[in-house]
Amino acid sequence: MSGFIGCIFELPQTCSEEEKQKWMDLNRLISHRGPDDHGCYFDEYVRIGFRSLQTDGGEAGSPVLFDNGRHLVVFSGKLYNKPELAEEVRETNTETGFELNSPAQLILALYNRHREKICEKLRGMFAFVIWDKEEQTLFGARDPFGIEPFIYLEDDGRFFFASEKKGILPAVENENKAELNSAALQYYFTYQYVPEPYTLSGKIQKLEPGAYFIKKTGRPMEINSYWNVSFRPVHKEEDEFIKEIRDVLHDSVKAHVMSDVPVGSFLSGGIDSTILASIAKEYVPDIKTFSVGFEREGYSEIDVAKETADKLGVENISYIITPEEYMNELPKIIWHLDDPLADPACVPLYFVAREASKHVKVALSGEGSDELFGGYNIYREPQSLEIFNKMPGFLKAILNFIARLMPEGMKGKSFIERGTTPLEERYIGNAKMFSEEEKEELLRAYLPDVKYTDITRPLYEACRENDPVERMQFIDIHTWMRGDILLKADRMTMAHSLQVRAPFLDKKVFEVAAKIPTHLKTSHGTTKYILRKAAEGIIPEHVLNRKKLGFPVPIRHWLKNEMHDWAKNIIYESQVDHLINKKYVLDLLDDHCRGKGDYSRKIWTVLVFMVWHQVFVEKKYSFEKEVLAKSAVDA
Repeated sequence: MSGFIGCIFELPQTCSEEEKQKWMDLNRLISHRGPDDHGCYFDEYVRIGFRSLQTDGGEAGSPVLFDNGRHLVVFSGKLYNKPELAEEVRETNTETGFELNSPAQLILALYNRHREKICEKLRGMFAFVIWDKEEQTLFGARDPFGIEPFIYLEDDGRFFFASEKKGILPAVENENKAELNSAALQYYFTYQYVPEPYTLSGKIQKLEPGAYFIKKTGRPMEINSYWNVSFRPVHKEEDEFIKEIRDVLHDSVKAHVMSDVPVGSFLSGGIDSTILASIAKEYVPDIKTFSVGFEREGYSEIDVAKETADKLGVENISYIITPEEYMNELPKIIWHLDDPLADPACVPLYFVAREASKHVKVALSGEGSDELFGGYNIYREPQSLEIFNKMPGFLKAILNFIARLMPEGMKGKSFIERGTTPLEERYIGNAKMFSEEEKEELLRAYLPDVKYTDITRPLYEACRENDPVERMQFIDIHTWMRGDILLKADRMTMAHSLQVRAPFLDKKVFEVAAKIPTHLKTSHGTTKYILRKAAEGIIPEHVLNRKKLGFPVPIRHWLKNEMHDWAKNIIYESQVDHLINKKYVLDLLDDHCRGKGDYSRKIWTVLVFMVWHQVFVEKKYSFEKEVLAKSAVDA
């Protein structure tokens, strides 16, 4: 995993020494993505910088020039079918002196043969660009699930691209090209993250997963999809699915642990990380595992992780996070995130990545398992609401009206509301922070034409033939997984120059998961039923049927105690009065502390935005200067 920045101009531009230095500084801002190697390339049309984190011998991420200097390639990520692809190229390539030591070289060889069809042949996590000097064309792509990031801005005769937004922002901030995107902000307060393809900064966007683009000078950017999520359930015996799942997970983990540097694995108390660690040990007997937790009872899975590690016979390294550390590191964490992400779990991920980076350069993580195999408890909701399916529409409408009149917190209110509300309206993913009515109170400039369903409506249309659980999975893969799960996985690990690999998010794994019918996902009173059956005999018994907890964080308790004064200071000091009704937020905090309700997630969502504003707008912190100074010393 590496990183890159770049720009292509519509018209030829002389590159002065001053401009070269500017681009080298921009490249240093993402030095955490690749401390092992770096460089810049300039010609009359393009400026490109790269960073390389070397995890395999001969896989330097350097730009590659072939064909008498015609092509330049920068690649970020990891190809898991590299040996097969390299063999294919060797069998069909007749050119002499053609090397295949790096993914960049392989990508170019495949591109010369397959052009845009190249993406369909790649198995892995990746983002890359190919500059063709002769045709003055930039070609780029992002992996099917969006593990690797790709940020871009097309504006005023220039096309910027980067692995992180901070690689673009300094180049356009003085031109008012990165002003706050009000619509994206409004989406953020519903979803707790900025949904793709948006960012919070003007017209800066994200290339969608499973897409490639072509940008030719003088023409607008063209974006096309090469891969789409599709659930196609088939009827098989449980034993057949169990064997297929076991076989494909072993195949995926084996591919993901291949490395010339030490490989570790994150380990919580859950089934996903335990499966990965259990299988990985077969290929890396001395694999190290890493866990974090909190001192407050009920908010740490370290004891379970240590028990798991002991039974697997692997080393476990753990760390206890204090509320003081949590608060102190938050601004830097948000700087690494680029956009606000109000998932409290991103902070423990930052710390577990920090501890892992002291021992290994690569870590396995369980992202994607819940979305592919049906792991979220909310996926059981359609079963619990089946009673409403037989009701006529007029009766549902009456019940919905009555439920809305019931006081907040009254037993049965939420159940009736959900049962009488269409799936398309009630489910937008794993988080729904503020309602439209609440956002009208919270935001100084509420945009009535911007609705949260703007994001999910086309997604629901695309999966209308699937059953409710599959539709929920489809929504999560396109929203929650991209905007929250994979964002924090990439940024929190890259903050410590640690490459995270997600064996569940593999094309071959998805091909198996897509065939599993719903009754083998949410059944027998649990989630991921068939995955749990496949894990029998592979993972320790005490983990097999544990309820999913994720990364539990005691924000609810901390806001009443350790974080209370800190939170109030942020609310008072942040310069967002023109955007946020601070009285509304302060009232939420007071009501939370008085026990009138648990408003911790709503409060946290606002606090994270306020800290983001302090970092990127108010410039209260100087992380850019710190990074530039450090990278200059390390160079």
